[in-house]
Amino acid sequence: MNKKVFGRKLSRSRPAREALFASLTRALILNGKIVTTRAKAKAVQGSVDKMVTLAKAGGLSARRKVMSNLDNARDATEILFQKVVKAFPSKTSGFTRIISLPRRVGDNAQQVRMEWTEKVELEDKSKKAETKKEVVKKVEPKKEIKKAKKS
Repeated sequence: MNKKVFGRKLSRSRPAREALFASLTRALILNGKIVTTRAKAKAVQGSVDKMVTLAKAGGLSARRKVMSNLDNARDATEILFQKVVKAFPSKTSGFTRIISLPRRVGDNAQQVRMEWTEKVELEDKSKKAETKKEVVKKVEPKKEIKKAKKS
């Protein structure tokens, strides 16, 4: 008889489980989709939807709650508040979907792809790297001026 049992343990201690959920959520926000097992995706889906709802509300309190859930990841928090929220202006729930994939060869675990239901415009990392390369200016070595010796 399992009383007062809430959530999924996934054979982990509480700190390890919290770290796993934070990293999966952060990866989803930064990349737009993640490939993981069905149990992990179902365990993290509710918390992701709650974070998007908090971000839609806006405000300093919501930002602090999201940051605490993401282990103080500022980059993921900024993307969530600026880009992900803009993709869901009229939705109140159902921000993520889970798509089944073939089973994993090693242990026959059910694999899934978790992604946003709407198109979220994320910056491509390759484009970001190209813009950084263009900004760097080539610096030519200074020409040495030889002083004439007085004799």
